Amino acid sequence: MRILDTKEIANCVCRLALRAGRRLSEDCVNALTFARNRERGASEFALSTLLENAETASRLQLPVCQDTGMSVVLLRIGQEVLLCGAPLQDAVDDGVRRAYAEGYFRKSICDPLTRANTGDNTPAALHTEIVPGDQIQIDYLPKGFGSENMSRLVMLTPAEGRAGVLSTIVETVRLAGSRPCPPVFVGVGIGGSFDGCALLAKKALLREIGSRHAREDVASIEREALEAINNLHIGAQGFGGTVTAIGVACEIAPTHIAGLPVAVNIQCHCVRREREVI
Repeated sequence: MRILDTKEIANCVCRLALRAGRRLSEDCVNALTFARNRERGASEFALSTLLENAETASRLQLPVCQDTGMSVVLLRIGQEVLLCGAPLQDAVDDGVRRAYAEGYFRKSICDPLTRANTGDNTPAALHTEIVPGDQIQIDYLPKGFGSENMSRLVMLTPAEGRAGVLSTIVETVRLAGSRPCPPVFVGVGIGGSFDGCALLAKKALLREIGSRHAREDVASIEREALEAINNLHIGAQGFGGTVTAIGVACEIAPTHIAGLPVAVNIQCHCVRREREVI
C-alpha cells in the first residue's frame, strides 16, 4: 500500500494546467502543419497564423488561446494508493486555482443561472477511475466552450446502427460550421449510458490525433467519419478547403439492448492536454 498526500496531486495539477494553457500538444502541431501544407489561399493563411500563434505563446509563455477553458481533470487511481490530506476535489481545485493565478489565465467558471463568476476557474470537472497498481495517472484538459457548445449527445435506436452513428458524427460537425474554430478534433463516445457516453467522448479527446481504435469496426468509423467531415469543405476557420477536421477518435462501451447512445465532443484546433503519472 502506498500513502499519497493529495497535495502532490494539487501540485501536479498546477504544473499540468500551466503547461497546457501555454502550448498546443505536439500531435496537434504536427496535424496542423500537415493540414497547412495541403491547403492554399485563405485556409493556408489561417493555418499558418494558428501555428505562428502557438509558437509565440510557447516561446513567450503566454496563453495559447483567450479561452483558457474549463479545467477537465481525469484521474486513474491505482487501488493500492491510500490518499490522505485534503479531499480530492479540494486538492484538484487548489492546483487549478494556483495555475490560473500564476499564468494570468482567464477565469471562466460561473454559476449557470446567476452567471456570478467563481473568480478562480474552479471547480474543475473531475472524473476518477480505480485501476490496478500504486500510481495515479493525471490527465488535464482545458476545454474551451466555443467547441464544447457545438457538441451533442443523441440517443439513437439500435435499428439506426452503424449508419446512424456515422450520420450523427458528421451532422454534428456540419451544424457547427465555423463556430468551433476548425479544423476540429472530434471525440466520439458510442454506447454506455446517457452520462457514460459523454465521458467516453471526452476520453476520446485524450487519444493521439491520427491514432486508430484497436477494434477494426470502430477504426473504420473513425476513418469514414473523418473523410466525410473533410468533404464538407468547411475548412480552417470556415475559409473552405480540404481539412475541416484533423482527426476523429471513438471510444466504445457496452450498452442496453434498447439503446445506442452517441456523444460527439468537438475540440477546436487548439488541442491542449497534459499528462503525468505520480
